[in-house]
Amino acid sequence: MNHRVVCGLQPVREAVRVHAKKLERVLVEVDARQQSPQLEALARFARDQGAHVDRVTRAELDRIAHGVRHQGAIAFAPQLAIHSLDQIPLDAGVVVALDEVQDPQNFGAVIRSAVAMGATAVLWPEHRSAPLSLATFRASAGAIEHATLCRVASLPHALGELGARGMSVIGLDAGADLPLHSANLTDPVTLVVGAEDKGLRKTVKRACSTLARLPMPGAIGSLNLSVAVAIALYEVVRQRGAS
Repeated sequence: MNHRVVCGLQPVREAVRVHAKKLERVLVEVDARQQSPQLEALARFARDQGAHVDRVTRAELDRIAHGVRHQGAIAFAPQLAIHSLDQIPLDAGVVVALDEVQDPQNFGAVIRSAVAMGATAVLWPEHRSAPLSLATFRASAGAIEHATLCRVASLPHALGELGARGMSVIGLDAGADLPLHSANLTDPVTLVVGAEDKGLRKTVKRACSTLARLPMPGAIGSLNLSVAVAIALYEVVRQRGAS
C-alpha cells in the first residue's frame, strides 16, 4: 500500500497543509453541506491546495475508518518517513524516546506534545511498541505530519549512541532523587519515558546518563504518560528561555 488513512477534521487538515497535491484523495461526507460548516471549510481548503476531494456516504467513511472516529473526513496521505538515528540533527536538540509504549492513544498524544514543544525527533524501539496506526494518527491531532520519527532496533543501544554523540540522556523515573527542574536541560538532551504500567526497563535505565523525576506534591503520585512528557518538554522550553 502506497498510502495511509488519516481520519478526523484536524488530522486531515494538517495532512492537506503538509502534503497538498501529494494526497491521493480527501473524502468528505456527502451531506456535510447541511450538517457541518467545518467540513465544508475543510473541503474548500483541500481543493484550494490542489487536493482531489470526493463526496462519500458516512457508511463508506465508517468502512474505511475501521472504528476510528472520522468526523466526516478522511484523507489518503503518503506514507510517513521513518528516519535512522544518524539522520537526526542533534545540535541543541531534544529527542523524546519511548520505552515500549504500546498504547496508540498515548503514542499519538506524545507526538503531539513533542511537535508543539519543538522536539527534534520522537524515537522508539521496533518491538513491543504501538504501531503507526489510524488511532495513533488520530490521537496526534495532525501533529504527526510535522514530526521527525525514528524507529530503532534496540533502544538501549540507540541511547548509548546518542550519549556518545554528546547528548545528555535523562530517564524519567518516579523513584529518582533528582527533580527534573534541577537537571541541566539547556544542552542537547534525550528524554526517555517508559510505559505507564512498568516504567523504564532496567537495561534502558542503565543506558541513561541521569534519572530524574517530576515533582508531584499532591495526593496522586503518577501522571498519564503523555501528560508527563508534555510537562518534561515544557521544562526544557522554560530552561532554554524559548518564547
